[in-house]
Amino acid sequence: MIKLEQILVPTDFSEFGGTALKYGCEFASRFGARLHLLHVVEDNFAFVPDGGLVIGAELIVETKQAAEKALEQLPEQDWLPDGRDQVQRSVVQGTPFVEIVRYARTNEIDLIIVGSHGRSGLSHMLLGSVAERVVRKAPCPVLTVRPGQHEFVMP
Repeated sequence: MIKLEQILVPTDFSEFGGTALKYGCEFASRFGARLHLLHVVEDNFAFVPDGGLVIGAELIVETKQAAEKALEQLPEQDWLPDGRDQVQRSVVQGTPFVEIVRYARTNEIDLIIVGSHGRSGLSHMLLGSVAERVVRKAPCPVLTVRPGQHEFVMP
């Protein structure tokens, strides 16, 4: 039997992250698992012009605070019958796929559910794919989902 006790859903608060969250909530509910929500604030220091390091640091602090507030609103109130204490929320700073994999290892995550933009061609080559990198490096199974794809709906 598959045993899922810790499920991680990384989110960037996009439509793609919302789709992954729906799956994460359902899996956590079905398996009685703890749901971990993670947002990674990217390091933007490399993009801040010389002399702007202080402004960059302030921006990251503000971004982390905004992300923490946004995570507090997830998932929707009616999701967990046992209460919101079944949800662990974290905001970290770094490179998204690195921090997602690190979090999964540190917290002994059993399943990662990540939204995918489904890019291909040039945009995929230039932008890369966080989901693809997570799949390659994760210490556990990874389920990737996209909005508008197959939905599991009870009749």
